[in-house]
Amino acid sequence: MARRPLPRVLSNRGAHLARSRELARTAADGATDVLHPLITIARGLRRLASAGRRRWLATPKDRHGALLFLLASVILAVALLPYGPLLAAITLMAAAAWQGRDRAPAAPDGPDESQAQRLKALYDALVPYFSSAGDPNPLYTHGGTWEKAFPAYEFDGTGRIAHLVIAYPAYYTDGEAESRARIEHLLAAKSGRGREYHFAWDEEGNELTVRVLAPLPADITVQRFVTSPGETVLGFTDPLHVRRTLPLTRGEERRDVPPVVWRTGIRSTEPHLLAAGQPGSGTTTLLRSVALQALRHGDVVIVDGGGTGEYACLTGRDGVLAVECGLAGALESLRWAAHETERRLVAANRAHQAGDPPPEDTKRPLWILLDRPTSFTHLAVADGRENPQSLLQVPLRHGRPANVTVVVADQLDSLETLSAAVRQHTRARVVLGPATPEQVTAVLGTPPHTTPLDHVPAGRGYARLGTGPVHRLQVPAAPNPYDDATGDDQRQAVLDLLPARSARDHARAVREHTAPEPGPVRGDTADTTPVDKHSMDKNPLDLTTTDKTATGTRTADADKTPLEAVPAEAAATEASS
Repeated sequence: MARRPLPRVLSNRGAHLARSRELARTAADGATDVLHPLITIARGLRRLASAGRRRWLATPKDRHGALLFLLASVILAVALLPYGPLLAAITLMAAAAWQGRDRAPAAPDGPDESQAQRLKALYDALVPYFSSAGDPNPLYTHGGTWEKAFPAYEFDGTGRIAHLVIAYPAYYTDGEAESRARIEHLLAAKSGRGREYHFAWDEEGNELTVRVLAPLPADITVQRFVTSPGETVLGFTDPLHVRRTLPLTRGEERRDVPPVVWRTGIRSTEPHLLAAGQPGSGTTTLLRSVALQALRHGDVVIVDGGGTGEYACLTGRDGVLAVECGLAGALESLRWAAHETERRLVAANRAHQAGDPPPEDTKRPLWILLDRPTSFTHLAVADGRENPQSLLQVPLRHGRPANVTVVVADQLDSLETLSAAVRQHTRARVVLGPATPEQVTAVLGTPPHTTPLDHVPAGRGYARLGTGPVHRLQVPAAPNPYDDATGDDQRQAVLDLLPARSARDHARAVREHTAPEPGPVRGDTADTTPVDKHSMDKNPLDLTTTDKTATGTRTADADKTPLEAVPAEAAATEASS
C-alpha cells in the first residue's frame, strides 16, 4: 500500500510560522516609521498636559479663579481673531512636537579625552613590536595616529578597555607562540591588571581581538547535574567555545551555565583524566565531585595518597568498593583493578566471538580515583614493594573497552614522578590553582588564550579534553562534609548526593558500636548464634579491609577476599558459567 504524502500545511508548518513572524515584524517596523510623527505629537501632548496639571496644583487655591478668567480671556481672543483657531492648533502641534522629541543624549562619535589618551598610550607601546625599518607604508610609527590601528574599541564604566580590535602588519610572526605571548602580556599590562583577557588571533586577516572576560561563578555547589550516563561535569566555563548550558539551582535561584563535560565510556576519545595543581588548589575537590557523579551509574575505587581522610564520607557507601589510605591497601586494590580489567576484556571478547551481547557485569562502569599516587612511590621503594603506578598500565591501556576509567590527581611539582603510562594515556587534562604559563603549557600541551589572575580562587584553572580548545574552568564546590570549616549549605549539598550505607557496613557498625547492658548477661537474651567471619566476603567487588595499626598486618577475613591475583582465564570462565 503506497504511503500518502503529508498535507502541505502540516509538512511546512514551521516555514509558514517563520514567514508569518517575519511579515508581522516587517509590518510593525513599517507602521512605526509611518506613525512616528503622530507618536511624537501624542507624547508631547501628554507632557504638556502633565506640565499644566503640575502648574494648576502648584497655584494657591485663592488664585484659581483669576487663572481660569485669564485662560478664558485668551481662548475668547483667539476665537475672535481671524484664523485664530487654526494658528492656535498649529502652535499647539508645534509645541507638542518639540516636547515629544527624543531627549536622549546623542552618543559621541569618538572616544573622550581620557579614552583617546589610553588608546594613544597603547598604540605607542605596540610600535616597537609592529614596526619595521624597511616598511614603505608603516602602520605603526613613532608619533603616528591610532585610528587605523584600532578599527573597533569599547570601554566599560570605569574607563578601561573592554573590547579592542588591533590591526597589525602581515610580516609580524603571529604563528610563533613566543611572539604571541609577548603581545598578550603587553596588552594585559597596559589595559589594566586584575582582569582576565581573551585573545583571538586572526592570522588570515591580520587582526587581534582582545575581550575582557567576566568572572566565572564561584558559588556553585555540586548537585545532580542534568547529564546522561557517561557524561561527567568537570566544572563551568565561558560560552565562547561551549554551546551547551546546564540548569543549576542555588537556593531558590535558577540559572543556566555552560559546563565542561567530559565523556567517558567505550566511545570516548579521552577515557582517562589527569588533574594537577598546587596544594589547596582544588584537585581533591575535583576528585570528590567526580566520585559523587560516578556513583550514580558505576562503582568507585579510591586510593588516597594524602592520608588526611578527605574521602572518609564515601567509606561504606553503596558503589564504593574501597577507600584505601595505606600502601598495602593501595597495592591490593590496584592489583584487583588490573585483574578485573583483564577479566572484563576476556568476557567481552568471548561474547563478541559468540555473537552475544557483552555480559552485564562488564557494562557497569568502574572508576579508579587516585589522589597523590606519587606519595606511595618513596614508601614502596623503602619497603621493597612494587610501585602502585605500575599496576595502572592495564587499566590505562585497556580501560576504554572494559568500561574502566582512571582519574589521577597530583601536585605540579610531582608530575615528573608519575609513570610514563599515566602521562601517556591521560589525554584529558586539568590544571587548577596558580601556575606559570610554562607549567600550564607542559600539562595541557598548548598555552591558554587567556591571561591568568593574580589571585586565583580555589577550584579555578584550565581544562583541555584531548586536542580540543583550552577552557577556563571553575570546579563546583564539593568540600569534605566532615570538616568543621565547611559551611552548612555546602555540607548539606554533599550529604544529599552520598549514596546510602551498604548493608554489610551497616551491620558491622551496629556490632561495633552497640554496647552491652550493665549486669550479668542472661542466657535467654544472649546472642549465641555463631558469626561466620567469611560470610561477609561473598561480594567479589568489596575491597573493604581492616588494618592492624599495632602490628602492620591485615586480618584473616581481608586476606581471603578475592583481591588476590586470580588468573584472567579462570575468572572469565567462572563469569561465563
